[in-house]
Amino acid sequence: MALHDFPRYPLTFGPSPVHHLKRLSQHLGGAQVWAKREDVSSGLAFGGNKVRKLEYLVPDILASGADTLVSIGGYQSNHTRQVAAVAAHLGLKCRLVQEKWVPWEDPTNTQVGNILLSRMMGADSRLDPHGFDIGIRDSWKDALREVEESGGKPYPIPAGASEHHLGGLGFANWAFEVAEQEQALGVHFDTIVVCTVTGSTHAGMIAGFAALEDATGVRRRVLGIDASATLEQTRAQVARIARHTASLIGVERDLRDDEITVLEGWAGDLYGVPVQSTLDAMALGAQLEAMITDPVYEGKSLAGLIDLVGSGEIPADSTVLYAHLGGQPAINAYHSLWDPA
Repeated sequence: MALHDFPRYPLTFGPSPVHHLKRLSQHLGGAQVWAKREDVSSGLAFGGNKVRKLEYLVPDILASGADTLVSIGGYQSNHTRQVAAVAAHLGLKCRLVQEKWVPWEDPTNTQVGNILLSRMMGADSRLDPHGFDIGIRDSWKDALREVEESGGKPYPIPAGASEHHLGGLGFANWAFEVAEQEQALGVHFDTIVVCTVTGSTHAGMIAGFAALEDATGVRRRVLGIDASATLEQTRAQVARIARHTASLIGVERDLRDDEITVLEGWAGDLYGVPVQSTLDAMALGAQLEAMITDPVYEGKSLAGLIDLVGSGEIPADSTVLYAHLGGQPAINAYHSLWDPA
């Protein structure tokens, strides 16, 4: 099969916009940096990268006859907010497990931002004390069973949609979209920088660009910036999902090791807890480009990009595409980082 053989239910305005970060590029004094903006690509509750993944799940959801979407994430999960948005858009119920993935003790953490939006959209969002893990969770299985026992028909969506068998297709399509935008813009992005945690965003890109390389001979580097602080687990999950997705879309070879790159150095010690490089990157993006990033994902991947360009590890003659995956609503729960002293 090829990617176009899989049904897709449009949830975005169209291709996410791409723009040149001129002031950031000038400040770094190296590669030219552009951004592709998943945060402004949909009208569903502030959008984000999971909407693109869900476009490929919705046909399966509708075919299943399910009446309730069941998913899981942290208290400030972007993913669960986007699942709640899609449920509202489709007229379905939504049951969310919100675990304590981040040891962030701000008293508003369970009341504002993503979790507030999910509740506004009618999701049954329940707190759970379990900590962070990118794998399949018993609390999620329990929620699926509870929906069934109450007479509902659940549709299971794992964290980040990453362990779903279709979870990588959205960002395989993203890669094809990038290739079309390159032609329209007259640029070539030799390096892609993306945040990676549960893995299917990064993995889908790898699969999509592998298919493009096989078709055109054009090679691109996809650099995943780890924000999980569980590096080896994330690296293994990215590789597994990338290979599965590549197989789904007709890549007739095994992926090379150099196509699967997950870099450490910017996650800090714990998922969801910003470090100084996170805050510095968020401030730089905001003050030079009015590009708002969050402390959990994009602040960390932007920190990686800044350091890699600044050090020359991404060469000065490169044209870099930064994948902005969204996540800004979570900033509300991190307000203390910018409270005036």
